[in-house]
Amino acid sequence: MKVCTDACILGSWFAGKIPKESKVLDIGAGSGLLTLMLAQKVKAQIDAIEKDAQSFKQMTENIERSKWKDTINAFMGDAITYAFPQLYDFIICNPPFYENDLKSGNEKKNLAKHDTGLTLEILIKIIDENLAASGSFGILLPWHRTEQFEQLALDKGFHLHEKLLVRQTPQHGFFRSILHFTRSSINTGQTGELIIKQKDGNYSSAFTALLKDYYLHL
Repeated sequence: MKVCTDACILGSWFAGKIPKESKVLDIGAGSGLLTLMLAQKVKAQIDAIEKDAQSFKQMTENIERSKWKDTINAFMGDAITYAFPQLYDFIICNPPFYENDLKSGNEKKNLAKHDTGLTLEILIKIIDENLAASGSFGILLPWHRTEQFEQLALDKGFHLHEKLLVRQTPQHGFFRSILHFTRSSINTGQTGELIIKQKDGNYSSAFTALLKDYYLHL
């Protein structure tokens, strides 16, 4: 899968929010993008699970070539059935979130982008079962599915700690939501907004500040 801007925003936004020495889980890690972004900034032990064999192979190659390989444990498996070895302080996921949308002829892309394999209902159950009592989790969603997922999380006893709404330019509507949930109801509901590019086509100052440690030409 190609590296997407919204996934980079997800990784960089949470890299500054995870406490040191945390046990972190990346569900559906793909090529390892989020895992490596977090490892670059966070002193933590990160487990990364991926079910697709080719994606897993690429992830392990990327991790092995990085300077953070000693802090990452990658394993192949399906998060739906996998028996995770521990509870986690933080879980991150960029899930297959399209529902009843037009699919491509590429089955791998369909599994990665459409929720026929991992629905949001199943995902929140997996997170609930594998997150420590004091832990939190982060997720990237299309904006139009935000309210649905917030209700699913609430039904599982989670509270929305903060939300980042993302739009391409000032003229565009929101197209992505990044949500941060905890089990605690303290200090909930903070909402921010991020514009990727200004009217002139240049990256916004907020986007530049967020991604400058990851993008080579910012």
